[in-house]
Amino acid sequence: MDKNTITGFVLIALVLIGFSWYTKPSEEEIAQQKEQLEKQRQQAVKDSLAAVAKAQKAKTDTIQQTVADTTALFYSSMNGKAEDIVLKNEKLEVTISTKGGVTKKAILKNFIGHSKGKADTKDLTLFDGDDQQLTFMLATKEANISTADLFFAPSEVTDSTLTLTANAGSDKKLTIKYLLGNDYMLHMKMQATGMAGLFQPNYSLMDVYWQEHCRQQEKGFTFENRYATLTYKEKDGSTDYLNETSEKRDEKIEPSLDWVAFKNQFFSAVMIAKSDFAANALLTSIPQEKGSGYLKQYEAKLKTFFDPTGKTPSEFEFYYGPNDFRLLQDVEQQSTFGKDLELQRLVYLGWPLFRWINRFFTIYVFDFLTKLGIPMGVVLILITLLLKLITFPLVKKSYMSSAKMRVLKPKLDEATKQFNKPEDAMQKQQAMMQEYAKYGVSPMAGCLPMLIQMPIWIAMFNFVPNAIQLRGQSFLWIDDLSTYDPIWQWDSNLWLIGDHLSLTCILFCVSNILYSWMTMRQQRDQMVGQQAEQMKMMQWMMYLMPLMFFFMFNDYSSGLNFYYFISLFFSAAIMWTLRKTTNDEKLLAILEARYKANKDNPKKLSGLAARLQAMQEQQAEMQRKREELERKRKGLGNN
Repeated sequence: MDKNTITGFVLIALVLIGFSWYTKPSEEEIAQQKEQLEKQRQQAVKDSLAAVAKAQKAKTDTIQQTVADTTALFYSSMNGKAEDIVLKNEKLEVTISTKGGVTKKAILKNFIGHSKGKADTKDLTLFDGDDQQLTFMLATKEANISTADLFFAPSEVTDSTLTLTANAGSDKKLTIKYLLGNDYMLHMKMQATGMAGLFQPNYSLMDVYWQEHCRQQEKGFTFENRYATLTYKEKDGSTDYLNETSEKRDEKIEPSLDWVAFKNQFFSAVMIAKSDFAANALLTSIPQEKGSGYLKQYEAKLKTFFDPTGKTPSEFEFYYGPNDFRLLQDVEQQSTFGKDLELQRLVYLGWPLFRWINRFFTIYVFDFLTKLGIPMGVVLILITLLLKLITFPLVKKSYMSSAKMRVLKPKLDEATKQFNKPEDAMQKQQAMMQEYAKYGVSPMAGCLPMLIQMPIWIAMFNFVPNAIQLRGQSFLWIDDLSTYDPIWQWDSNLWLIGDHLSLTCILFCVSNILYSWMTMRQQRDQMVGQQAEQMKMMQWMMYLMPLMFFFMFNDYSSGLNFYYFISLFFSAAIMWTLRKTTNDEKLLAILEARYKANKDNPKKLSGLAARLQAMQEQQAEMQRKREELERKRKGLGNN
């Protein structure tokens, strides 16, 4: 940069500074600007409040109009006293209010209940009072009927049956019938009588508005909230769910639906329609704040079949119960709708590959072991041992491949010592591959342990948090395998850590460090030249991963952390045993004999060794042709 250039930059800077100083507003102008901005802000606030008030008034007017319309038609059913009627069996108790004619409370028996994560009752209350609301809306020619405003008269009351009737006068009535099954299924029929002339000729769909504040039922809010999802089943399709972490309002679902489920980690409220829920349903899921006692606010705005003539009732089934894979399969058989509901998909088992592992292996083994009555912690240990036994042949084969590379390291160093410059990296790699081919060694086989274990790890990552059998089960120092096991807790939330330290998470991370150290050491023993230097940088990344896992898994269930801890412990033990039982001198002698046999009879090469040799020969031929073309090009250039 010369003197003139520097002078130019200085002048430009002075001009810019001077212009900024010259155009700077005075103190009076700044005060006026602040006053004007404050007035604009206040006006924006007033406009916003006015818009909210207007929207609220419109909503209130709509509700009042609905009530007025309902009153005009069901004037005899608009006044009365709400009565609670209980239907119950050995597993479920539901309370149905005569005001609105829908379930207002559901109690699951023999499941420990929680209040804001603290166990306090022998039975679990899924929802109560204003936690859940269900309204059916019917639009006649001149009136809107909302079941939430009606008082129904009860009849045919038993522990499992109930009939509710709302009279509209002149032999017009709306009837709701309930039948409670043996498990967790509640059947419902809604039927109109003498009301056909009140509706438009083509009227065939009624509106269903269902909402729930999903209660926190477990100790770990963050972990449970991760598995609380509004789930739905598409007609003739699969299940899907709204994002569990972000707010979704009036998400439009285009296909028709078989059912909608308000789901938390281990329990669900499911509404099933015999004649489907019509296309373009609007679903809402809003995460709630920690400490509120709730996980999500769910809403479903649906439309479904309604026959104004009353010949065909609108039929629904409600499942209020645990997310138990086998139980959901059995309960589905109680449905009278003849649909393939796939309710067991409420137990999320992962993406297709991992779901297949869990569906056809893990669940069967888990069911077999739990029927033996052994502690759940022991079940996890036995599952781990079984998986290690199944994968041991491949793990051993992979280890032996790494051991072969380790004992060949001196020969690789000798074969590649002339390729130490950075530009010789390709030749060095080719020389290494050629040595591996001579001795029939596969350098890729050492990656198999991770490739084998990753699908199983991910499958168990999906299975264990959804296994309700672990809920409330203690083992060793762990009070509940379905949630975290704190060794230290405090009141405030610390960034990344939360309000506790989980012992199983610490054990998992320590075992991860131990296993990483053993694998890195094994890989370092077989590295050649610059690879060993690069490995030093890689090992720090491997040691940082357990620290990252700590922040991720500190809030996870102790059962999952315990499984990972046991799995890594056994993996390290297997690797240590294989290392101690491997005789490097004998292994090298075997490789030397193989090399001699391949050298005397090249046709004996097979498998990867043959492919590596063919690849080396092909690369050598290509290199020879390139050099020959380069010589010809230089010769033509000289001429």
